[in-house]
Amino acid sequence: MAFKSHMDKALEQARAAADRGEVPVGAVLIAPDGQVAALAGNRTRELNDPTAHAEILTIREACAARGSERLAGFDLYVTLEPCAMCAAAIAAARIRRVYYGAADPKSGGVAHGACVFSHPQAHHEPEVYDGIAEAEAAALLKDFFAAKR
Repeated sequence: MAFKSHMDKALEQARAAADRGEVPVGAVLIAPDGQVAALAGNRTRELNDPTAHAEILTIREACAARGSERLAGFDLYVTLEPCAMCAAAIAAARIRRVYYGAADPKSGGVAHGACVFSHPQAHHEPEVYDGIAEAEAAALLKDFFAAKR
């Protein structure tokens, strides 16, 4: 089967998050059969919940729909490098692959900072692919924060 990126759907969620006044990060979780299992954008401000990151929301939705805390065989597309909290949740859920757009040197938890997946205490290390639609994902963030200043 040929690779098909689903980053366009994550970018749509990021744009919708920005429209709601949220930091523009979007995520989409793809089931092993290639279907969209869940998608979300950040909702931390709307829900008054610091854990309501796009990745966490998609993981919660997919786990609830499956009736399981494990998402083996699922792939996650997210517009920004997951933070340490999200990376830990991704590992706990046993997600197969993570594709992300923009790197996050300040708060990332995959290639920067805590490097959760490569930590000896990580229970699972997904395959990670970075730089998918990186320029567009980074531009969304840059424009959002520029408008706030």
